Amino acid sequence: MTNAQKWVLIIFVIFIGLLAVGRLTKNSGEDVTENSYMGNGQQQEELDGMALIQKAGCTSCHGSALKGTSLAPSLFAAKEYWSRDKLINYLRNPSSYSGDSRFEKYKEIYRTIMPAFNNIDVKQLGIIADYLLQLEKE
Repeated sequence: MTNAQKWVLIIFVIFIGLLAVGRLTKNSGEDVTENSYMGNGQQQEELDGMALIQKAGCTSCHGSALKGTSLAPSLFAAKEYWSRDKLINYLRNPSSYSGDSRFEKYKEIYRTIMPAFNNIDVKQLGIIADYLLQLEKE
């Protein structure tokens, strides 16, 4: 066997070994749910609505109880203004609603701009929307 054949054999054995390790590693990581990605590609556990709201950073403007702050309004009235689909679309692209008189009024009061959450999976935005729409106004 020539030196070139020995090197090809060594590289082939290393390749097969790495392939086997890769398959073993892949099998051990299958516990992660398919719907466990949020925005930036980091793996997350399956989260409920409030946990997703906190992860998205909504509480930094709307408050930890979502009752509003000087930066953003209460989210307890969402059901009065939104259907599930419209709320998901709004969360993905709030600036597309900028011509609405209600939002012009909010701009005057809060002087902040709602960020787009188009980096969050639509399924997770649906969970957030469902959570917000079930909140009862006090």
